[in-house]
Amino acid sequence: MGQNRLDYERLCADALRGVVRRALMQVADKGLPPGNHFLITFKTGHPGVAMPDYLRERYPDTISVMLQYEFWNLEVEDDRFSVSLSFSEVREHLTIPFLAVTAFVDPFAKFQLKFEAQMEGDATAPAKRDKQPTVLKPAEAAKAEAKDDAKDKSKSGEVVTLDAFRKK
Repeated sequence: MGQNRLDYERLCADALRGVVRRALMQVADKGLPPGNHFLITFKTGHPGVAMPDYLRERYPDTISVMLQYEFWNLEVEDDRFSVSLSFSEVREHLTIPFLAVTAFVDPFAKFQLKFEAQMEGDATAPAKRDKQPTVLKPAEAAKAEAKDDAKDKSKSGEVVTLDAFRKK
């Protein structure tokens, strides 16, 4: 009977990854609106991540990249995005599957999403209740940014309406 259940946590995570994809698509088409910038954290060892070996050696678990002033060739597909960024004044091209993304932050908009990295075709894996995607309030987002996601087992997901982020 457990195999016939709908995996709402997975459905929500997929929908929120769609938010990341659509935001990146808008930026690829029209550029970043003034003030906005994205901080994207992803698992460097995730299947499908393409990046230079020296960066993977330096960041063997996760890396956070910023899309703000200097990024080039942003291309967004259904399951991944690719972008060129400058690392120590050397331009490098990265390809990142959306399933590898563990955090997406737009500090200007005070918007943050956190995810558990998923493997392709991982639909049979049981969802963990404390690892569901969350939309954090601005104060929580600042605190969560400083913590290591892998070591923070005590915080459970919290449902927050998007109304909290709308300007009044």
